[in-house]
Amino acid sequence: MMRRVESRGEVRGTVRVPGDKSASHRALMLSALAAGESTIEGLSPGLDVAATSQIVVQLGATRRDENGVVALRGPDAGLRASSQPLWCGNSGTTMRLVSGIVSAIEGRHRLEGDPSLSRRPMDRIAIPLGLMGAVIRGEGPRVTPPLTILGASRLDGVDFHVPTSSAQVKSAVLLAGLFAKGPTSVEEDVRTRTTTEDMLRLAGVVVESVDVDDGRRVTLIPSRPRARAWRVPSDPSQAAFFCVLGVIHPHADVEVLDVEASPERIGFVKVLQRMGADLSERAAASGVTLRSRSSTLSATEIHAKEIPSVDEVPVLSVAAAAARGVSAFRDMGELRLKESDRFEGSMALARRLGCRVWSEGDDFFIEGLSSAQAFSSFAINAGLDHRIVMSSAVAGAAGHGCDIDGSDTVSSSYPGFFDDLASLR
Repeated sequence: MMRRVESRGEVRGTVRVPGDKSASHRALMLSALAAGESTIEGLSPGLDVAATSQIVVQLGATRRDENGVVALRGPDAGLRASSQPLWCGNSGTTMRLVSGIVSAIEGRHRLEGDPSLSRRPMDRIAIPLGLMGAVIRGEGPRVTPPLTILGASRLDGVDFHVPTSSAQVKSAVLLAGLFAKGPTSVEEDVRTRTTTEDMLRLAGVVVESVDVDDGRRVTLIPSRPRARAWRVPSDPSQAAFFCVLGVIHPHADVEVLDVEASPERIGFVKVLQRMGADLSERAAASGVTLRSRSSTLSATEIHAKEIPSVDEVPVLSVAAAAARGVSAFRDMGELRLKESDRFEGSMALARRLGCRVWSEGDDFFIEGLSSAQAFSSFAINAGLDHRIVMSSAVAGAAGHGCDIDGSDTVSSSYPGFFDDLASLR
């Protein structure tokens, strides 16, 4: 689907972005693993989370929706294998975390995804889950989907060092460890988001975390999660789009409400503030409310460890394009393994805006234009990547408009994005 985004004379107002995707996936999974009924308020409406919901129902959970609250009941006897394939759509989180869960469910499980997900490597979960006793088969040496998993009713605990820090890999191993013999430990060299550990603790599971230099060691004691009431905060990675729009637009004042605020999730705020952004935080019911206003930005150096998921890099590339000077994005190789090659996609977007862009190994550089008003009007194919779509829309709204091919892919994470963008007057 092609969509035109027009330049906006002003952007002012308040936005509440959808529930955090990370917490939404995990709330569904932990509720399905628990015995009894849990409730979830603020669940993300995107297709990625819908895929997780459908899978846990296939595995034996029951779901009902009442006045915006999801009630999910895990079966007393525990989840069971499904005779039908588990469709993960475009969601890497769904495939990797569900792989951890079904590795501990006896039987044969088949996990499938769309063409984009089917290109993403799953060897990084296949290795530790294999060490625990599951058998995982995919395509080629990188174990790309579809996956066939032979689950074991009793896995062995593992002590695993994650070679490339990833919250999804950590989470897959911890979820498998819930039903293992003995403790399971995961050590990461760069601290990734703590959503899984935090939510496991809230569900009554004993999880210990110890910081090790720049990394962290997480140890889980096996037990079944308890049913509980979950309230999902707003997604910081979605908030980042409106924060960048507010600071690069020449006439802007935008608030994003109740954003989840753990340090590993809002690293983009510190990056923008370092660039000179008028971006403030105030305490809110479920985290922080962020307010962004028109600013003059200067280039900076951004390292992947500041934003471990690197999800915000495409829109930070738009901020770099509006800044004065050359911004360096360091150690960004992980971007190549996302829904699309976001390493090339981020550079391509900055080029379309009129910037000089180049790369050296896993680093890339953007020479900014000093103002979004210097952006070129542009057209782009988003390559089935929702973050490239939304980053392009931010650039078009702040600059001189754009045409986005593939804009409907925002339905995977933020179906109402364009409506919320239009609401800022």
